[in-house]
Amino acid sequence: MKNKGPVLIIIIALAAAALFFLPEKREYSKIAEVGQAAPDFEYPDSKGKLWKLSDLKGKVVYINFWATWCTTCEAEMPSKEALRKKMDGKPFQMLGMLFRDDPANLIEYFQTHEVNLPTLISPDSESARIFGITGVPETFIIDKDGIIREKLVGPREWDSPENVAMVEKWL
Repeated sequence: MKNKGPVLIIIIALAAAALFFLPEKREYSKIAEVGQAAPDFEYPDSKGKLWKLSDLKGKVVYINFWATWCTTCEAEMPSKEALRKKMDGKPFQMLGMLFRDDPANLIEYFQTHEVNLPTLISPDSESARIFGITGVPETFIIDKDGIIREKLVGPREWDSPENVAMVEKWL
């Protein structure tokens, strides 16, 4: 091969051009932490309504990352619904955040499970990256001023006296 030099130069030039023109990947310099302001977001729920976290200031916000394929998420659904009912009429908003799941799965899931909290759809699991999610279920309690007060990893009995008291202390 006599023309190794020009071929190598063309390959290097194409690789450099590809790196230059590739879309930027978002990097999050900071992951959500307890005691810090929650990262603002705006995502649609499964019915198309847009939810912006900063619009919920003045309310305690419960964000639960879950998936239709997650058996522990399924097991805690009844207690989440019971907590939602206990908090009815209080400055409290529950939100679900779908994690690594196809939103199309929600249609059948909602037909077979009682889920009355908005389930937000985050494209490419962006919300999971900014909240530092490692698995599901994971839950954040955000106070009325938008500060993350609790990060809970794993399933809970959300309607237990301890968990209700934990949520109510931020009201």
